[in-house]
Amino acid sequence: MKTPVVAIGLDAADPVVLEEWMSQGHLKNLSRVREQGAYGRLENIVNYCGVPTPAASTERLWAMTWTGCMPDKTGFWGTSKFYPESYGIDRDILKVGCDFEQNPPFYALGEDYRVFVLDPPTSGLSSQVNGLQVLAWGGHYPFTPSVSVPAEVLPEMIREYGENPVLYKDDGIWWDKAYEKWVPGAIRESVEKRAQVCRDYLKKEDWDFFFVGFGEAHTAGHDLWYTHYDHPVYEFHGKPAGPLMLEAFENIDRAIGEILDAVPENAYITLFSPHGMGANYTDLLSMAVLPEMMYRFNFGKAAIAPGNPSEEPGPIISHPFRKSWMGEMWARNYEQNPLKRALRPYLPSKLLRDRLNGLESPYVLMEQNAPLFWMPAMWYRPLWSQMRAFALPYFADGHVRINVQGREGSGIVPPSEYDAVCEEVIEKLWKLKDARTGKSIVRQISRTRRTPFDEGNLSDADIVVVWEEVITDVVDSPDFGRIGPIPHFRAGGHRSRGFFMAKGPGIAPNSSIERGQALDIAPTILGLLGAPIPDRLDGTPLLEVSSVRSAAIR
Repeated sequence: MKTPVVAIGLDAADPVVLEEWMSQGHLKNLSRVREQGAYGRLENIVNYCGVPTPAASTERLWAMTWTGCMPDKTGFWGTSKFYPESYGIDRDILKVGCDFEQNPPFYALGEDYRVFVLDPPTSGLSSQVNGLQVLAWGGHYPFTPSVSVPAEVLPEMIREYGENPVLYKDDGIWWDKAYEKWVPGAIRESVEKRAQVCRDYLKKEDWDFFFVGFGEAHTAGHDLWYTHYDHPVYEFHGKPAGPLMLEAFENIDRAIGEILDAVPENAYITLFSPHGMGANYTDLLSMAVLPEMMYRFNFGKAAIAPGNPSEEPGPIISHPFRKSWMGEMWARNYEQNPLKRALRPYLPSKLLRDRLNGLESPYVLMEQNAPLFWMPAMWYRPLWSQMRAFALPYFADGHVRINVQGREGSGIVPPSEYDAVCEEVIEKLWKLKDARTGKSIVRQISRTRRTPFDEGNLSDADIVVVWEEVITDVVDSPDFGRIGPIPHFRAGGHRSRGFFMAKGPGIAPNSSIERGQALDIAPTILGLLGAPIPDRLDGTPLLEVSSVRSAAIR
């Protein structure tokens, strides 16, 4: 006997914030599910050379959710691929993304189960799904093509419900008042349409497994966190804006309630987020500070945002001038001429196309459709072949690659010196401090391979840096001087914590789930479905499946 399972994925919805709001009487539908069932937090790790390392990267954690497998099994560590022969970076979804035929999502259950999935982040089509798969109708840069099976479903959905107003458009920044005015309404419209789609498809047939992803939670966290009290720019922009992030989540909660009203009474309900969100402490460090530090490590001079560590840091940049973070950062590429340096922040982009300090202009990269053209780490790419070590463009953690002879196309570090260079870089990293507080900004440093020629499903990086939760815009190094102040970017940044809640037959109300991780979601839902749990999965069920299933059958 089958009991249907309805799963709702809230992309990057943070348990700390949700628990706070639920305790205050907000998010009534989430609270209802929590009170009627089991709830617990998730804490995610990956392993580098056997060393557990906190993991907060969105796409990697969603791939771990769908496959139930660690990245060293699937080979999917992130959304870009480094080619050592050419020092190229690829971000093509079809080349870089997880192979979901070789590593199928857990809902690829064959002919015995009818399945509906709408907007699963970082998933892919699987030939083993009996039902409807709709990818990237909406979502926050879902890292999957907009496609469906059957092929006509997505075009029909767009004709009936309209295009999603948020998809690939939620890249605004906190000082953009026009964006601040637009995004709450876009989130509200998106979740209302999503709820209607789900209600209609729940009526079409009896699904064994029904999943919908709410990428709007991701949008709200990234773009509206500055309206939360714990962000440095809150004093400048948060108070006038009001509780925009809470309003966005209340709209999401309302849509969840409408979906749950259409769910069969005997269904298991699961709501989860593989990872969370908090005030952003990683973007500036991984995308800008680390590549600049590696530039100084190699060339003994500064490129972007040099400062004097003997002086008090300048004030937070509260009102950036340019229309993009990319432009603000590029304008801080150091110009020797004092007059040009003074004018640089105000120059039109057409006058900011030349290489400066060896860095490629993002405006040129943008015209070339280069991947991640907006990220400062990419601007240093023309110099990578000349550097002993360099920072790869990456989200969340910092990633450093050693330029090894015989591995990289123009490698300059002899393999015999690989360990020494790794340890030299690590020693410099541990010294980095928040210039405003003097606190260390490095929490953990992991090496990903024992030799430069280790094989297997390994990360492109040789060194991975996990940052302390220190939100700073200016960093001091005793070896390389000061970097910053630099403008804050996306207000919200990812955390390795997530949550899982479930209610249904045999699940005790107000019960707790021992802390698990994203890997455990797949075997948990498979257990609720009464489906086999493949041996290849690395996760384990969060619920005692046998007792739950026997209660459901009775």
